[in-house]
Amino acid sequence: MRQVSAAVLPALIPFARTPCTPPYSLTSFRSTFRFRTMASHIVGYPRIGPKRELKFALESFWDGKSSAEELERVATDLRASIWKQMADVGIKYIPSNTFSYYDQVLDTTAMLGAVPPRYSWNGGEIDFDVYFSMARGNASVPAMEMTKWFDTNYHFIVPELGPDVKFSYASHKAVHEYKEAKALGVETIPVLVGPVSYLLLSKPAKGVEKSFSPLSLVKEILPIYKEVVSELKQAGATWVQFDEPTLVMDLDSDKLEAFTQAYSEMESSLSGLNVLVESYFADLPVEAYKTITSLKAITGFGFDLVRGSKTIDLVKGGFPPGKYLFAGVVDGRNIWANDLTASLSTLQSLEGLVGKGNVIVSTSCSLLHTAVDKASETGLDEEIKSWLSFAAQKVVEVNALTKALIGNKDEAFFTANSAALASRKSSKRVTDEAVQKATATLKGSDHRRGTSVTARLEAQQKKLNLPILPTTTIGSFPQTMELRKVRREYKANKISEEAYVNTIKDEINKVVKLQEELDIDVLVHGEPERNDMVEYFGEKLSGFAFTINGWVQSYGSRCVKPPIIYGDVSRPKAMTVFWSSIAQSMTKRPMKGMLTGPVTILNWSFVRDDQPRFETCYQLALAIKNEVEDLEKAGINIIQIDEAALREGLPLRKDEQASYLDWAVHSFRITNAGVKDTTQIHTHMCYSNFNEIIHSIINMDADVITIENSRSDQKLLSVFRDGVKYSAGIGPGVYDIHSPRVPSKEEIVERINKTLGVLGSNVLWVNPDCGLKTRKYSEVNPALSNMVAAAKHLRTQLSGTK
Repeated sequence: MRQVSAAVLPALIPFARTPCTPPYSLTSFRSTFRFRTMASHIVGYPRIGPKRELKFALESFWDGKSSAEELERVATDLRASIWKQMADVGIKYIPSNTFSYYDQVLDTTAMLGAVPPRYSWNGGEIDFDVYFSMARGNASVPAMEMTKWFDTNYHFIVPELGPDVKFSYASHKAVHEYKEAKALGVETIPVLVGPVSYLLLSKPAKGVEKSFSPLSLVKEILPIYKEVVSELKQAGATWVQFDEPTLVMDLDSDKLEAFTQAYSEMESSLSGLNVLVESYFADLPVEAYKTITSLKAITGFGFDLVRGSKTIDLVKGGFPPGKYLFAGVVDGRNIWANDLTASLSTLQSLEGLVGKGNVIVSTSCSLLHTAVDKASETGLDEEIKSWLSFAAQKVVEVNALTKALIGNKDEAFFTANSAALASRKSSKRVTDEAVQKATATLKGSDHRRGTSVTARLEAQQKKLNLPILPTTTIGSFPQTMELRKVRREYKANKISEEAYVNTIKDEINKVVKLQEELDIDVLVHGEPERNDMVEYFGEKLSGFAFTINGWVQSYGSRCVKPPIIYGDVSRPKAMTVFWSSIAQSMTKRPMKGMLTGPVTILNWSFVRDDQPRFETCYQLALAIKNEVEDLEKAGINIIQIDEAALREGLPLRKDEQASYLDWAVHSFRITNAGVKDTTQIHTHMCYSNFNEIIHSIINMDADVITIENSRSDQKLLSVFRDGVKYSAGIGPGVYDIHSPRVPSKEEIVERINKTLGVLGSNVLWVNPDCGLKTRKYSEVNPALSNMVAAAKHLRTQLSGTK
């Protein structure tokens, strides 16, 4: 039989073809690589599909254009393709139940039957109506809170748990998907969000926020987990994977004791199964390592050895004999080719510590956080492409390392990998000495505006003459299919630049007129020229590369295409001044210049790993600084520098957080330290827990901050109730833009009144939670109309009390 070289495997990945039709048979591939037992593992895999098949199927279903059966058919095809892909490459431990229609934490909420009462669920198997109502809300009730998954740009739906919740086994998805894979001839490891992490990621239900800890429910949810495990065993499963990523957090002894309690309680139910507990995104603290490795019920331990390389020192200090170490040496969070030689050395060292045959080669975390397959990137520069590894290629890297570890090293594959690494290291396109020199001068400087925010706000009010409770939006307006088509055609040279510019001008004019009709006080141009708030800027900066299909799921059907920062960053020319100036010329009202901040561009890109992240962030800050100053010169009096991802990048371990916040906040201040007092600087943040970093937010020294507040049920306000003083302008969002639901005027009035209870009317702004790009005009128009009406109603009330 012809031998298949690992060097050509990336080209054979079936995702480059029609799903479920691999280019070679499972039997022939397995017989080709029949060596002594190879143990390889993938924590999880992207679920959206190589061409966002799941996104389009979901949105078609939500719009009523396709049936539930059609959605399920797409999902079934995607799952089959993923499982067969990994099996064909030679992966032994293939995950199942990592597919989700929206989010894996929401799937766990469904499994436990932990549906908040407002969704009127009456028991039984949870259907799409209830499931998507929890995720997106419906006409009568809002969605559950959504927040960032640890320090990633993925969002999860936060469980709401109270002392009266009644758990029941309400979704058999994990068992169904295991059986589904088995019917295809693929043995999998069913993956469950672990019981302790599920509870630690939950929030107390409304009304018991200060008096109840969801972790107290650990005994109540374990019977459901036992039922699931029992059904999996009956179906033939031999392994089960519990994802417990909260193990990497700074947990107190009570929380660590919950792990001991949970897995000791489940020990008899887990008998007969191999049990893997997977952690990721950071090192394990010493006490967490001791706690989890002491549990008898657990067979294997998965560690992130990319972001948690110090965990190896803990392994050196002791590892339970006869247990398996799932070594996450292939990066699940970035897209650079693995240094195979270095990884192999690490794996060999680990074998010396835990025994031959006890090391399982794995990814550092789920590949959900990477793009799907670089094979489809036909337009990417070939040199840069050789430096990259997407999910499909990472599966191959795991297999190549596994073969090498057992003595069947593919020399050609390793040689090609070394050549790619050397090419990247020596490439002249990576380094710009002028940029390096400019960045070096920033260290040790403070970069702070010369006057206090109170003095600046007074100067700005004299110039802008805004009413109390000024209304605005966050930036983007709905992006229609027609608008996307125009951008695609212009990029493909199918229409002229003149035709493109005229179309975008018309769209901006429409958005400006709409805002004037709605009587919004501070306008935006709607960003019709922008495909994405990060990619747009990356396309105009040096040091960036871009993909065609490098999509990554952010939440539900929302996907982003992170640009790739491969080299030093600079701004060759102005990026937004043309469009902002056109928009300002269309109205007498203030028009915000809209920029994405350096920290957000950094955290929402695939970032080079050959220099510290703060170095790259300072380079981005200098580029945005140049743009801010050009906007000011062009007569733009309000400039918004979005830092939606500042909280997202916060390290998970407390001892690393101060350093990150220092350079992240400094980077933001660099962008606007030189503007006039009369130029108002806004920033925007969304969908994270900001209360714990509120002092760093204040230290950013923005004139106005707009911040998500409504979907999290006004959690932000608690920090001001607790006595934090905030003297700058602030706009806590008054309605959730990630739901199609239109809030009433009365609902918004109530929300603003709650805010006025802790913040003065002289600093309060009225705005949605986030940008409106993903919504339809049929939703946006009435929602904004109600928002403005609510602000005017309260202005009348407030003026009457003076």
